[in-house]
Amino acid sequence: MALEDILPQVETRMRKAIEALKHELASVRTGRAAPSLVEELEVDAYGAATPLVSLAAISAPEARQIVIQPWDRNLIKAIEKAIIASDLGLTPSNDGAVIRLNIPALNEERRKDLVKVLHKKVEDARVEIRTLRRHAHDELKSKEKSSGVTTDEVKRVEAQLQKVTDRYILTCDEIGSAKEKEILAV
Repeated sequence: MALEDILPQVETRMRKAIEALKHELASVRTGRAAPSLVEELEVDAYGAATPLVSLAAISAPEARQIVIQPWDRNLIKAIEKAIIASDLGLTPSNDGAVIRLNIPALNEERRKDLVKVLHKKVEDARVEIRTLRRHAHDELKSKEKSSGVTTDEVKRVEAQLQKVTDRYILTCDEIGSAKEKEILAV
């Protein structure tokens, strides 16, 4: 692999880390109902752990309510069990056909707890991006030793690598602060 191929490859991986962060933060509860809160819940269905989104239609008809309509009514108990076992802190209610989750307004203490969870997820994404940078840096050093690439070329690519890393870490911070504002909005 050429020296020029390292940067686009690392940038692609960093972009995936950002996408993973966005996906991860979608499951952090805010004061509003969002189907993404429960889509990835693992439900013990048909003897296997299955994401809820594969087993039911999930919607948010109101700002503070999520409605889950399983395609198989026999799964209602299993879905309720998964919701109760999750860390969402929500109590499901069903009428035999659909499950309703009423999202209570967040109190100040719960908001602060959610912000802590948010900060941890954002920091994990930053660490992932820095790890990708370190791996690329190690690859650059090995290329310098093995294939006669000059030190100046390596320094130039390292500087570009640092700029890319800084840009993606800033993106992580922006995503995190936007989500924090969403959580803290009363």
